[in-house]
This record gives sequence, structure tokens and C-alpha cells, in this order.
Amino acid sequence: MIGTFLAVAAVVIVTPGPDTALTIRNALFGGRRGGILTAAGVATGQAAWAIAASSGVAALLQASEPAFLAIKLAGAAYLVYLGLHSLIRALRGRGEDAHSPEGPPRGRPAAYRQGLISNLGNPKMAVFFVSLLPQFTPQGSASFATLLVLGLVFCAMTFVWLTGYAVLVARARAFFRRGAVARWLDGLTGAVLLALGLRVATER
Repeated sequence: MIGTFLAVAAVVIVTPGPDTALTIRNALFGGRRGGILTAAGVATGQAAWAIAASSGVAALLQASEPAFLAIKLAGAAYLVYLGLHSLIRALRGRGEDAHSPEGPPRGRPAAYRQGLISNLGNPKMAVFFVSLLPQFTPQGSASFATLLVLGLVFCAMTFVWLTGYAVLVARARAFFRRGAVARWLDGLTGAVLLALGLRVATER
């Protein structure tokens, strides 16, 4: 049972999404520390969703369409904001500007905050945990502790995967920080975040 869970979790984790895009963006412009802090923020957000799913709060959120929609739109708006910010900075020729609190952070707490908000703003994590975790518990033993342990294992796997991404991307940042390349890449990551934000907002 645990082997199946780990396999399913691995497939879900390696599938690129907003958290992956944000980690790559912050690792490119904020270095390894910026990427790892973003990964830590994402994992913290997932841990919060895991606790909510284990305690039944996530199921209540899933059943409340207004609350679900509000969180989804707030998360989508944040991704769109980050994407537009990167696009505007790229157009202005400031691909390496890190003075803005929401720009690509150079290892600052902003990286952790961005990862955390990005994940907490995705209520589909609640649906995912509520629907996935009980399937991998022994019949009749879907207790708070069992569900929480599975959720935290998922969070740890996510952190390890995104940290690996951050380390690999940070090694290439010397090339990507060159003026024209940095602006082009900032525009590209901005467009990706913008598209992901719009997808989150429109998905059912």
C-alpha cells in the first residue's frame, strides 16, 4: 500500500505546475537559497492542507463553493500578479532587478512567502488530499494521525523534488543572468505564471 502511495505521489509531484514554475523563477534570479526557500514555502503550504484534510476542514471547504471559489480566485490573482510583474520588468529591461518585494528574490524571506502563498492559494490541494489520502489507508483506519503522516510524507517528497530543481537551476544562473538572456527569461517565466494563474482561475 505504501509503495503504491509513493509511486502515485511521485507522479503527481514531478508534474510541472505553478509551484514548480515559481521555484525555477526564484532559483534563477535568487540563487540556490531563493529556490530552496520557495520549495520550503510550498511544502509548508502543503502541510497546512494536509492538516486540514486530516482534520476534516478541507472536506468542509470542498463542500462550500463560495469559500472554495474565493481561495481559488485569490491564488490565481497572486500568480497573475507575479507574472505581470515579471513581464513588466522584462519589458523595462530590468530582468535582474530584485528591489521589489515581489520581484525574483535573492535568497530573502520573500521567496518563502511566495511559495507559501502560491500553494495556499490553490484549493485543489484540499480536493487532492481529501480524495487521495484515504485510498492508501487500511480499511477503517483513516484516522487523523494516519492521514497526516501520509500528507507529510507527500510534503517531504515535494520539498526534496523542488530543492533538486533549485540546485540544478542555480548552477546555470551565471549564464541566465546575462542582460538580454535575463530579460528574455524573466518575460518567459512571467508569461508562464500568468498563464497558470488564468488556468487556476478558470478550472472547475
